[in-house]
Order: sequence, then structure tokens, then C-alpha cells
Amino acid sequence: MEVQGRIKMVGETQSFGSNGFRKREIVVTTDEQYPQHIMVEFVQDKTDLLNSYQVGQQVKISINLRGREWVNPQGETKYFNSIQGWRIEALQADASGGNMPPVPPADAFEPAGDLKEEDADDLPF
Repeated sequence: MEVQGRIKMVGETQSFGSNGFRKREIVVTTDEQYPQHIMVEFVQDKTDLLNSYQVGQQVKISINLRGREWVNPQGETKYFNSIQGWRIEALQADASGGNMPPVPPADAFEPAGDLKEEDADDLPF
């Protein structure tokens, strides 16, 4: 699955416990009729993937949905979901052609005229 949008926030890496668990969160605002602010967490070595991204950039994040079950001390079962990122890539602001130059209109070219058999030796190829 993927989430696409503009980066709203990139959090700092957080470390938990003595086992070295690391987590870093990013919030992406989708570009739709009703924009959504989606928080995606990157864990362990994937936290470093966010180092080169900044607020305002358009990105596409590959995600996995995670769910877990937890039983509290009173015996009640609770369920939690998280969105975990595993890849992120920058998107071009203008995806219509990237760095390609525009194609000139067809009438911008002049006809080459009539080529004669003896002119064939003058061709550059």
C-alpha cells in the first residue's frame, strides 16, 4: 500500500527501553477533496530513511498496516492499529513531463524540399 502527499511534519528519532527500539514519525497531508493528515511511523533502521526529507516536499510512502491485541490488567481486550513505513521517495512537483523539453508544434518544421540522388552523399550519416 502507499500514501502520497506533502510532508507536514518530520519528527525526531525516539528511543525506548534498553533494547534499543527506535521510532520516528512523519505526517503527510494528502491531496484530495478532503485532505487527510496521515501519521506514518518508521522503526529501527528505517528511521534513517527520513533524514533527507523536509516539510513541504511531495512524497510517496510505501506502508504496511499493523494491528495488535492487548489485554489490560482488568482483563479487557483492546486493539491498536499503526501505519508503518518501509520506503519513501520524493515526487516531482510537476509530473507532466519532468525535465523533458516541450515538443514544438508540427507547423514549426519547414519541409526539406526535394532531395536528388546525387545529394545523398552530402548526408551526415
